[in-house]
Amino acid sequence: MESVLTGHHVSSLVVDRLSYQSRGQNTTVTCSYLDFAAQKEQSVANILGSLVRQVVSGMKKIPEEITRAFEEQKLSNAGRGPPLPDIVKMLQSITSSVRTFVCIDALDECAAANRVKLLNSLQQILKSSPHTRIFIIARPHVRAEVEKRLPGRVTSVSVGTSKSDIMGYLRLRLDEDETPEAMNESLEADILEKIPENMSEMYVGAIILRIPPSTIR
Repeated sequence: MESVLTGHHVSSLVVDRLSYQSRGQNTTVTCSYLDFAAQKEQSVANILGSLVRQVVSGMKKIPEEITRAFEEQKLSNAGRGPPLPDIVKMLQSITSSVRTFVCIDALDECAAANRVKLLNSLQQILKSSPHTRIFIIARPHVRAEVEKRLPGRVTSVSVGTSKSDIMGYLRLRLDEDETPEAMNESLEADILEKIPENMSEMYVGAIILRIPPSTIR
């Protein structure tokens, strides 16, 4: 069965593969899915805070400094989470002793100002965490920005969806339509012409940025 490859499919494949290969090892796999529609809620502190929670959720015992930092912030910051610099320090501390894979999906959907902060934070984490590997899935127009913020650490792989893949998927779905009486030849022709064109423009050329070079075997 053919399917349409999207950025979310790619990130899911990466996370599933890494999770499978790291079973039984001292390894953590984390992922953050960014969404243009949720830019206000997805601050850099929230994005990296989610990664902290994912890492510590797999630990038998949460490091004392992590617990203490969150408790102190609850008392001094009206219940809000720790500020970004503290979260970066937490990730530096945790990932320096635990092999960690981080997948950032749809970096291009992150607000430009937040992208800068996020990439700079990831650079700080990588400096103190030699065993951390970061996979960034994004459309090609952010590649130069990533290479600038993470110099010497980026290897890119282009992925995309061919028009024939999309056409095959659409024909399959049309054949499985449970209400064929609602379809006519004109509408079917319109679907087969316009959707592949729009999907190709949206997904072809998406890139995976691997930092440092991939350790997937």
